[in-house]
Amino acid sequence: MKQFECFGLDTANQCLLRLGAQNEQIDLAPKPFAVLRFLVENPGRLITHDELLDALWPKTYVQPQVLRTYMLELRKVLGDDAGKPRFIQTQPKRGYRFVAHVTERCVAEPAPTVTAAAPVPILGRDAELELLNTLLRQLPSGRRQVVFVNGEAGIGKTALVDAFSRQLAASGAASVARGGCVQGVGGTEAYYPVMEALCQLCAGPEGKAVTQILARMAPAWLAQGSDSEPAGSPKTRPTAQERSLVDLCGAFEELASEKPLILIFEDLHWADDSTLNLISALARRRTAAQLMVVATCCRKSGSIEQLLAGLKQDLLRRRLCVEITLAPLKKAAVRALLSRELGQQTLPADLADFVYQRSEGNPLFVIAVVEHLIAQGVLIRRGENGTARWEQHAPFPELEAGVPDPLARMIEMEIERLDAEEQRVLEAASLMSVAFPAWAVAAALAKDPVEVEEACDEMARRLHFVVRAGQDELPDGTKSAFYVFAHRLYREVLYQRQASARRARRHIRIAERLGEMFAGREADVAREMAMHYEAAGELERAAGAMQAAATDMRSEAGVC
Repeated sequence: MKQFECFGLDTANQCLLRLGAQNEQIDLAPKPFAVLRFLVENPGRLITHDELLDALWPKTYVQPQVLRTYMLELRKVLGDDAGKPRFIQTQPKRGYRFVAHVTERCVAEPAPTVTAAAPVPILGRDAELELLNTLLRQLPSGRRQVVFVNGEAGIGKTALVDAFSRQLAASGAASVARGGCVQGVGGTEAYYPVMEALCQLCAGPEGKAVTQILARMAPAWLAQGSDSEPAGSPKTRPTAQERSLVDLCGAFEELASEKPLILIFEDLHWADDSTLNLISALARRRTAAQLMVVATCCRKSGSIEQLLAGLKQDLLRRRLCVEITLAPLKKAAVRALLSRELGQQTLPADLADFVYQRSEGNPLFVIAVVEHLIAQGVLIRRGENGTARWEQHAPFPELEAGVPDPLARMIEMEIERLDAEEQRVLEAASLMSVAFPAWAVAAALAKDPVEVEEACDEMARRLHFVVRAGQDELPDGTKSAFYVFAHRLYREVLYQRQASARRARRHIRIAERLGEMFAGREADVAREMAMHYEAAGELERAAGAMQAAATDMRSEAGVC
């Protein structure tokens, strides 16, 4: 086993460990593990993009963008900072270098044995896990299942399917094959996650039987799914026209005839349309099969999202699929997650409340907030060895006191995928608060309120971090919809990414529009107007708004 700092890479068992008295196994998908292994086995030297791609995807064209996706995942798992790397150093436009010191450690020692690490239980998802198990129990009757696991980024979709996979592996109740869709690959590599799943099946314990079935029923797919080619199979890479969905569906059904087969496709919002067509075909076929497809996805912008939404809607209407939407964790689950991450049952006072408010129950945000508190010295570890405990060393920061860097980068990447006009609308929306009315966005941008409301409605349908929350009646009797950001962190990133001058101009427009709408009743909105003027640096106008409000209040009270 190769060790670097507190981590161990067990190449024999294909897993990453966090070393300690009881080693903790860290869930890592096959491809990110392969990337990390290649880097760790070549420490200190520059690994170019081409070398890494050639090593992991031989004879297959894959866009270099896929490496960036895996590096982000590895840095998240390792707690690495791209700006100050402890493990993976990026060489711009060239490649990567593994900079941590790597040593060999004997796996036979008592401490690092994998069996010492119990599976990490999933928190707050008992109902969803039980639903998956209920659907699994229906497979022996021949009733195939298609399950979409939905939720925003970081909500725990992968953690749920990981927990489900661990149960299947422990019981041996089903064969499992897993493939992940990768941003930037779906448009150029047809059936990318399907091929990854086929490769797993061919390389698994039942690989010989899988190869024989594919050779007999879908030989063109075997040329993609296995390095070995049966006699008479195509000697060249089969084209999309040569591959038949009917053949592959039949092969999957044959593979599931003796034992249930579970196909897991992650991040379906980055899939190609060919993969969506396969899922559609598997869901609609009438043949009895012990086959289950589990796909994770979240709402994104783009044409694939439209196809995916249409597929889910049609299958739901025909009762051919089940949809599981993950909600944020409740406060008790957040507290349990904190106890597990910090390794202690008793937490510093008010820590759970603060993290819950800041993260709003998103597990990824929970971890990021805790790491931020540790990095800022708010939480420090006192004591030694078994007596060491995390304690609060400084006051918790204000809830609006910035976004942890890793989260800010992740949110920024999501925002950058939107078109320029959508970004402008969301930036203007952030000038209000977590909740924002369409009329205020229109005022900030000097645009037609109807057009803005239509744009907000479209984003609320398509994006996971904007939700339509209701409708307000304005003083002139017209209606205006209002919306909320799913997390205050999205609102903060959108607010901070605007230039100060542009932000100030938009704040002033909102304040002036408030004055126009409530003409003669300015006292009703004086505090809100003053807030916008103050945010714009117009302190005199802010003071004037508050003074006018005070004068109106004295007049109403009959005070001279």
